[in-house]
Amino acid sequence: MSLIKSISGIRGTIGGRPGEALTPNDIVRFCYAYCVCLKRRLSHCAASCDSASAPSCDSVSAAGGTRDCHSAEKRRFRVVVGRDARISGEMVEQLVCGTLVACGVDVVRCGFASTPTTELAVRYAGADGGIIITASHNPRQWNALKLLNEHGEFLSAAEGAEILAEAERQEEFDFAPVEELGHIEDADYTDRHIDDVLALEAVDADAVRAAGFKVVLDSINSVGGIIMPRLLERLGVECITINGEVNGHFAHNPEPLPANLKELSERVVSEAADLGISVDPDVDRLAFICENGEAFVEENTLVAVADYLLDRAVAEGRKDLHTVSNLSSSRALRDVTEAHGGTWHAAAVGEVNVTTLMHKVGALIGGEGNGGVIYPESHYGRDAMTGVALFLSNLAHHRLKAKDGKYTVSQYKASLPQYYIAKNRIDLSDSSVIERILEAVKEHYRNERINTVDGVKIDFEQSRSWVHLRRSNTEPIIRIYSEAKSIEEAEALASEVIAIAKDIVESAA
Repeated sequence: MSLIKSISGIRGTIGGRPGEALTPNDIVRFCYAYCVCLKRRLSHCAASCDSASAPSCDSVSAAGGTRDCHSAEKRRFRVVVGRDARISGEMVEQLVCGTLVACGVDVVRCGFASTPTTELAVRYAGADGGIIITASHNPRQWNALKLLNEHGEFLSAAEGAEILAEAERQEEFDFAPVEELGHIEDADYTDRHIDDVLALEAVDADAVRAAGFKVVLDSINSVGGIIMPRLLERLGVECITINGEVNGHFAHNPEPLPANLKELSERVVSEAADLGISVDPDVDRLAFICENGEAFVEENTLVAVADYLLDRAVAEGRKDLHTVSNLSSSRALRDVTEAHGGTWHAAAVGEVNVTTLMHKVGALIGGEGNGGVIYPESHYGRDAMTGVALFLSNLAHHRLKAKDGKYTVSQYKASLPQYYIAKNRIDLSDSSVIERILEAVKEHYRNERINTVDGVKIDFEQSRSWVHLRRSNTEPIIRIYSEAKSIEEAEALASEVIAIAKDIVESAA
């Protein structure tokens, strides 16, 4: 049994004792805390707007929904709820919606909905927040609550910490009386999400249709099996779906990594498809398989989309181009960005950290090396639908320009900067030595470029390689990611750091 609480939400395995797993008690307590903090924050907003000197914070979202900050007299709040197809999803949804209603909050229940669809639904519905019921790439026994603000974006670190603190100190509940109970309305925003993806200026649906692509989709028995085939059909793409039954019985480990996509790779080759598409259960991560069955590599998903968008921006004469990824993502995005005359920025690991920095620098594109594409022209959240549409637009342009009308995914992969990432970890019995290890690594590499925004990252500019050490928030573990021009070099970097750590551990024994 496991229960992990963080600023982005709460996740755990279903069943067991309260406080030790994701039980009904924990779900109700956490949802209640979310409602308390939501009302507190928006009531403060209302008080500010009601003051004569303060400007109104009424807003109209880019997606067309409207949301006001709730005048002091208004006491109705509205929250969107969406979920992936996990076996426990319906049970968790009933608890979440019931708690919201009991708190006097109206619910827009989206049912089966991808994470990006739910994020957009907050804007579509003019809601005050949202709760996504998904454990993302975790196995089927897991589930989670991910919390959104009124913009359909993940909560800031401060807002998330406030909810955690509220949940911890909550000993008594004070629910709404019967005349103030919330109401539930059902809504499906899947097609509206697809419409918005196709309306993006950078999505060239005509070129994709002209290219005549054939793809194999692995939707891992979740909501990707609903939305992704619809999008591909609208793009004129022939789609063969595997693991398309939306039942939550994942056919394999749901994380879209090469080791888990052997069936997809085999079907791409046997079907003579142009590529394979893999998404995770909530459809915010995206990975591709080349026409020859080899992995395109999830680190390249963001790089490929950025390459396309930067090409367009340069052709349009745009200046001051910025991209963002986290510190553990491939250097390839930096290389591609700088090759287009732009500036790459590194954020701490975590989607909210990436989007915060994207807002700050006005990024053209951003995301994470796990296949997460964040395109601000759509919304500030990882979105596999947007990623697929942009990737296919890019590939279509290359194919239509080719003299023989042929251009493969493997050809495009070969044109990108080539790097290899090694992922290791140090397991410790005593977490007190972690800080000493990080300090020792900094001292050992003091003449190199060092970043301490999130753990310790050492950049070796001459060899175009790096190593990044991050402590776990829940276990006595240091995660070590390293990247170089060969996997052997990447592993050697990690081994060097592990040796430093072992010296510290032995000296502390």
